[in-house]
Amino acid sequence: MISGLMIFSSVVYGQGAENASSFYTNLLIGTLGFVVIAVLLQLTDNLLLIEAKKTGADKTGRNFSIFPTIGEIFKKRLPARLDGEQVVRLDKGHDILVEGESLETVDSKVKANTFALQPPNYNGIKPIPKLVVQVGDSVKAGDELFYDKQNPDLKFVAPVSGEVIALNRKEKRAIKEVVILADKKQEFRTLPSIDLEESSREDLIAFMMEYGAFGMIRQRPYNVVVDHTVIPSNIFISTFDSAPLAPNLNFVIKGKEAAFAQGLKVLSKLTSGQVHLGLDGKSENSPSPAFVEAEGVEKTYFYGAHPAGNVGIQIHHTAPINANDTVWTLDVQAVATIGSMVADSKFDASRVVAIGGAVDNPTYANTYIGANIGELLKDNVSIEKPRYISGDILSGEQKQTEEFLNIFDDQISVVKEGDYYEMFGWLLPLSPRPSVSNTFPNFLFRDHKFEVDTNTHGEYRAFVVTGQYEKVLPMDIYPQHLLKSILVNDYERMEGLGLLEVVEEDLALCEFVCTSKQPIQKILREGLNTLREQ
Repeated sequence: MISGLMIFSSVVYGQGAENASSFYTNLLIGTLGFVVIAVLLQLTDNLLLIEAKKTGADKTGRNFSIFPTIGEIFKKRLPARLDGEQVVRLDKGHDILVEGESLETVDSKVKANTFALQPPNYNGIKPIPKLVVQVGDSVKAGDELFYDKQNPDLKFVAPVSGEVIALNRKEKRAIKEVVILADKKQEFRTLPSIDLEESSREDLIAFMMEYGAFGMIRQRPYNVVVDHTVIPSNIFISTFDSAPLAPNLNFVIKGKEAAFAQGLKVLSKLTSGQVHLGLDGKSENSPSPAFVEAEGVEKTYFYGAHPAGNVGIQIHHTAPINANDTVWTLDVQAVATIGSMVADSKFDASRVVAIGGAVDNPTYANTYIGANIGELLKDNVSIEKPRYISGDILSGEQKQTEEFLNIFDDQISVVKEGDYYEMFGWLLPLSPRPSVSNTFPNFLFRDHKFEVDTNTHGEYRAFVVTGQYEKVLPMDIYPQHLLKSILVNDYERMEGLGLLEVVEEDLALCEFVCTSKQPIQKILREGLNTLREQ
């Protein structure tokens, strides 16, 4: 090789052996200098990574190396509208594209006549709360229906005015639903006026407890009803939903901008920290001005696939929950309801609900909390075996047509029942379906939307370590180890592995990709309840 270089240099430079020797000397010196610089750069890079690990900065997901990763070189550039904004870029997750996304129009013909408040929706209260109404009673929107026996100051109120027509029960006589037949013209309980500037935090807490606002707020860890005696370190609101067929909250908030802004002012007086808004950084369009121009809040954009819109993911990347922390979460329409309680002195439980999936007319409907599902879907479902879901298809709850939307849900999803066997489906996966596996050519058609059903395409299997969960969960935890610690009731490991940071919806995508077909959300809820009891 050296002789070849010598011949080459002689031909190029034509300077003879003496000049060739000088050339090789310079070449060796240059090579040595390059090696020294490379070693120094590598040493500097290692020291930076060690320091980031010591301080915990590596957990933010940022690359502290002086060298870009291959993913950074080829990843998409952020939209120009995010220049100068606080942005969290999530590299993990998966968007499930499903046919039947709701068109951004409100169908005035879609109406519900019956509504229900459901005690099982509220984690943390007694199965049999104390009822203050009976069948046949007339109520106004905002009138008390029941309260928690453990905390009598925590009141739960009627979403609509009308007549109480049923008090449905389930196992062990636990209250399942308080059903109200709504008046054609809604009447509202007049709430006492409150001066937001002059009122203390204690005044606001008493007002919200008495008139039903706390029924719309959840507390983490455990995702339970609020303990009003504890001041939350932060309050979190996600202004976008990345779940399949989820409503566009920019559309939902139209007409409620003033109430939303007022609600943020109320919430800002209830925390010792900040009110955090999570905004959509991935969409081509800018979020609603109600979100972008919100005042007195901490705004963070999240760029990534589902579950980027989950408030739990946003908490993890902005202000993670520590062992002794308490935070509150609520959705944008609940914020508007709280705002109207102060600004308009009434409990306005109106909701814009997305109706999508295997329906004839995917649309939005103007309704109220706890609307009857069958009435909202009347004459809109023509498939033979539908499954009705309150919420999204990953974390929602299966319902019958005579049942009602859960209080925290703003969408109805309809999919086909998957009660069939697929011959050699594991060997010849021919039918198209959403999947993270490259066994299917989905990765070649990123924008293709699928017609889905409830078939799991498999059965319960050994709960083996696959690494699948970690690929789709943008959190610094080990979900499979966490779930196994729950199964063996290892309380210390549950907490140490991050149980306090997650709720069911955060691991719903893990259940979707699970090869073992484990009921991950059910296991997680059992772990949360067990640890809370302990």
